[in-house]
Amino acid sequence: MNALNIAETLQTIGLQAKTASALMAKAPTAVKNSALKRLAAMLRANVQALQDDNARDLERAMAAGLDAPMVDRLKLSPKVLETCAEGCEQLAGMPDVIGEIIGMKQQPSGIRVGQMRVPIGVFGMIFESRPNVTIEAASLSIKSGNACILRGGSEAIESNKALARLVQQALVESGLPADAVQLVQTTDREAVGHLITMPQYVDVIIPRGGKGLIERISRDAKVPVIKHLDGNCHTYVDDPCDIDMAVKVADNAKTQKYSPCNASEGLLVARGVAAEFLPRIGAIYAAKGVEMRGCPEARALLAAVPGARVNAATEQDWFEEYLAPIISIKVVSGVDEAICHINHYSSHHTDAIMTRDHMHAQQFLREVDSASVMVNTSTRFADGFEFGLGAEIGISTDKFHARGPVGIEGLTSLKYVVLGNGEVRG
Repeated sequence: MNALNIAETLQTIGLQAKTASALMAKAPTAVKNSALKRLAAMLRANVQALQDDNARDLERAMAAGLDAPMVDRLKLSPKVLETCAEGCEQLAGMPDVIGEIIGMKQQPSGIRVGQMRVPIGVFGMIFESRPNVTIEAASLSIKSGNACILRGGSEAIESNKALARLVQQALVESGLPADAVQLVQTTDREAVGHLITMPQYVDVIIPRGGKGLIERISRDAKVPVIKHLDGNCHTYVDDPCDIDMAVKVADNAKTQKYSPCNASEGLLVARGVAAEFLPRIGAIYAAKGVEMRGCPEARALLAAVPGARVNAATEQDWFEEYLAPIISIKVVSGVDEAICHINHYSSHHTDAIMTRDHMHAQQFLREVDSASVMVNTSTRFADGFEFGLGAEIGISTDKFHARGPVGIEGLTSLKYVVLGNGEVRG
């Protein structure tokens, strides 16, 4: 497909999405839920056919020499497909927030003023590797009454096409427009450039992928972007705290899974508990093969831990998102220094405090400038499903519109509604 054809194709997709979004915005709840339930049934009925399409992507990925974790992310196993189906059903069972009116208040003039929740309109989703994102994005789009344009990675093109066909079939059979969910069929990167510069059709762009992709989109987009670049999350162990609890949580926050953006990459420890806490967590990290990069004080306390890999932390380590069995460790004077460190070095994604002091907990919640701030629990909970949002389309570290896990409400906007009875302004 040449450049002219790509531009024309994206213009057509954009216009079709804009038209479909008007129909989706007024679709009854029962119809949207019906489409989601149909999609769930179709996913279960087409497991083998979907795996056949997926096998072509896997074969091409292995021939191209993609590393094992990337190939694994491409797989549409029966378990992955069942999770997608269950996600659709969960969304169908959730309340419909579209049209709800909040904060209605009577004014001195007699008018009543409130806000109504409405769909954003059209969102563009640009994502890499995981084809199940096609279903996550489509199902959230349907439930929130939006239209969406999906552009997956070239490595998953056959899988994405197969999934998108099922989505459109479910839409049409439920009486909704097929164009409410469209997949960009070309793998040419130029398509992304057009998608992110069509404000006349696209209301917001949501990228999911590596830092390079998100930086490019943030730089070049002429459409608002919901994004996060890094997940440099921290667990701060306060004085006083429940040491047993802190050990359990600091272990989970780092080692339950290394690759997600909500895994803790930095561990801050108050000086008053460091001598008791650090050797215990150090022994666990050592047993799991986690490399520890510490300040001089932390290294001294970890030096005697059998089998521990302890190295000196550099200034860059405090900024680093490792996505690997590596953690930076710093001993701090207390909650004030911990908050200063986090606000300076973190990516403002998710940060947690382990404490027995209510005032310290409240100060941490107020002063840490991150999208999710936690007390006495693991940063790994920073997830739309775990937050009760049903599903998430991504996580935002921006401060406008959506912040933190972006679920159905993050794909909506509020408009003011005013109810009167003939009042006029004097």
